[in-house]
Amino acid sequence: MTTIKKEVSRIPVTILTGFLGAGKTTLLNHVLTADHGQKIAVIVNEFGEVGIDNQLIVGADEEIIEMNNGCICCTVRGDLIRILTELMEAKQGQGDQRKAGFDRVLIETTGLADPAPVAQTFFVDETIADFYHLDAIITVVDAKHAGQHLDEGHEAQEQVAFADVLLLNKTDLVPEADLIQLEHRLRAMNPAAKQYRTLQSEIDIGHILGIDAFDLATKLEIDPGFLEEEDHDHDDDVTSLFFRETRPLDIDKVNQFLNEWLQDHGTDTFRYKGVLHIKGVDQRVVFQGIHMLFSSYADRSWKSSETPLSEFVIIGRNLDELWFKKQFADCVAS
Repeated sequence: MTTIKKEVSRIPVTILTGFLGAGKTTLLNHVLTADHGQKIAVIVNEFGEVGIDNQLIVGADEEIIEMNNGCICCTVRGDLIRILTELMEAKQGQGDQRKAGFDRVLIETTGLADPAPVAQTFFVDETIADFYHLDAIITVVDAKHAGQHLDEGHEAQEQVAFADVLLLNKTDLVPEADLIQLEHRLRAMNPAAKQYRTLQSEIDIGHILGIDAFDLATKLEIDPGFLEEEDHDHDDDVTSLFFRETRPLDIDKVNQFLNEWLQDHGTDTFRYKGVLHIKGVDQRVVFQGIHMLFSSYADRSWKSSETPLSEFVIIGRNLDELWFKKQFADCVAS
């Protein structure tokens, strides 16, 4: 069992961030299944109007709370305070007692989130600040695509700059020389953050939870206006598309759709993930990827209480929604 240090007086909070497809949900599943002896309330934020991550999180005995239809650092910031308040009241013997049995909170942000406004919540709201303690900001870095993301997007730069711990994930996809170069670049951007290399987001839980690494003075050096309220802008050409279909899909048609998709739109597709209902397959097929890299595998069987269906989300730049809708519709089995 991994021992987690904790502050006695306040509930510790970990912010889990990282650009789209870096491996945040995989890390979250690793945390939830680790033998650490604590109950974790998980708050999951997704960029699109409909959430997918809740279907990809393992069935652990934790409180999973979804926040959709906006980025946690922007439009749903008030919802974050509301959820934290509800958890606090439950812990204090008020409200929904089913939410009372947690020892810490883990917030998984959307891959487009700036972690700074999320962290602000634990300092600018007095009630929240008195009850919660910001333990650390953990940023998962996709070693394969980090250079592209850091060059093109300010969100990825902000996620690195505000991290207390940087997890260089997918290191098996990158030559050693490139990894060393990336580590030097990250260190130049954030010399105070600890760096760990990971495969499949596997990390000793003691390196990311209960580490008391967040230091307000250091963050104010990075951003003197850290505690000031301000709007956070995203690129207008970054959008999300959501698809749902209850009829089974034809696997050959799905593969053809994928090949044309990645060939024509792969570079503009930041992240895609979901579950598929394939004709002749009794299990859910989990499907996810980033840019040109994707994977799929047969997951658990459909539950008797579930209606088998396909649901997935695509996040990217300049996406042709009509093209995707037509191609997906053509995947329905005869």
